[in-house]
Amino acid sequence: MRMLDKLSHIAIFCIIMLVASSPCWGADTIKIGIIGPMKFEVGQAQWNAAELAAEQINAEGGMRVGNRRMKVEIIKADSNEFFSIPDAVNAMERLILKDKVDFVTGGFRTEAVLAMQDMAMDNKIIFAGAGAAHPELCLRVAKDYNRYKYWFRIAPINSSYLVKNMFHQVLSVATYMKKNLNIDRLKVAIVADKAMWADGMVKAAERYLPMMGMEVVGNWRPLSTATDVTAELTAIQRTGAHMILTMNTGPVGIPLPKQAGELKIPAVVMGINTTAAKEDFWDTTQGMCNYSMTTESYCRGVEYNELTAPFVETYYKRYGSTPSYTSATYGFIKHILPAAIEKAGSLNSDKLVSIIEDSVNKTPAGMVAFEKDSEGRHLHELKAGPGWATFLAVQWVDGQMQAVWPHYKWTSPYWQYSVEPPDQPNKYSLKGLKPYVIPPWVTAAYKK
Repeated sequence: MRMLDKLSHIAIFCIIMLVASSPCWGADTIKIGIIGPMKFEVGQAQWNAAELAAEQINAEGGMRVGNRRMKVEIIKADSNEFFSIPDAVNAMERLILKDKVDFVTGGFRTEAVLAMQDMAMDNKIIFAGAGAAHPELCLRVAKDYNRYKYWFRIAPINSSYLVKNMFHQVLSVATYMKKNLNIDRLKVAIVADKAMWADGMVKAAERYLPMMGMEVVGNWRPLSTATDVTAELTAIQRTGAHMILTMNTGPVGIPLPKQAGELKIPAVVMGINTTAAKEDFWDTTQGMCNYSMTTESYCRGVEYNELTAPFVETYYKRYGSTPSYTSATYGFIKHILPAAIEKAGSLNSDKLVSIIEDSVNKTPAGMVAFEKDSEGRHLHELKAGPGWATFLAVQWVDGQMQAVWPHYKWTSPYWQYSVEPPDQPNKYSLKGLKPYVIPPWVTAAYKK
């Protein structure tokens, strides 16, 4: 019996030592709050992408933290930020104080995200923004690093870059129109959300488009929740505009191209319209969105790298739509955060900040890195341009959504953006891009 007891004790001791020396599931989980306007597509895309990332990480064994692995738990918070900034702040407060999250990602409307950002910073919670574009969110990091260093923008590129991106798109389409149609000086009408994020973009467009040889015939600023823009479009039609440049991120993105299509205004519709890159948009607008073009991060059949297609197709099969740029929550949870946590061996926010801000990560939307300002101060601003974070332009053509921009052409000493493919693919060429198509009624009105 004594021998058996000794053997039993030895066996138990060996088991304890084996367990203690091996990576294992921790008693705790890593809690990540997903905050956004969940009643709208942009918020739901944030949640959907986070859900996929969490499931895949857990199926692989969880995130490695030191010598153990921890499962990921995501917690949904509806910010209601289109309608109420206090609601957004309250949602963030619940995530941090009640749900005890370790990290937060999401946010959309700049005015609300600024307030949510302060709540996260007060509690030293890393907040990865996946929707708001205003530069002030990252300028705060440079101005007061110790307070705001826990903020990172992971999508989209900021509104200054979005303006440049949009100008490249406008110039690409304008060059193509002038080449193929009888138009000497392109007239542009601006239709932008009556919201803070679009203010700077409108001013920039009014200033720089004339320098690019175009005439701005006016700007119209409907609410992002507007359901009828007939009055605005009728006024635009009277100006003789050749292009309607959109800057819309809310429900107004549905009636705008629909009613423009119904009126058959001889103008191309292009710019930013977050609702226009969804598979049901054709049916929602009853096909009136034909040939309209919008900025977006993803399009089925187009690849930034080898991670793009698996993510896009998995998302599409699961949710019946293409992921939005707000789906950057996936890249943060699946690629950026695990790499930083594994390197730090900890969930400590201060340790992770110093790792993330100097990291370069491959995600389904391209390479992600963070910028410094001209004085060398950290901004935690998404690096933009060829080879880094960028956007596609997708166009609806006869019921099909296809990516038509950017085709990169080398014109020394710069890369030129185009809606026409280059003669030969180059190192920045994206797989699956198509050429842009001018609406037939515009061609009929202005053809040489």
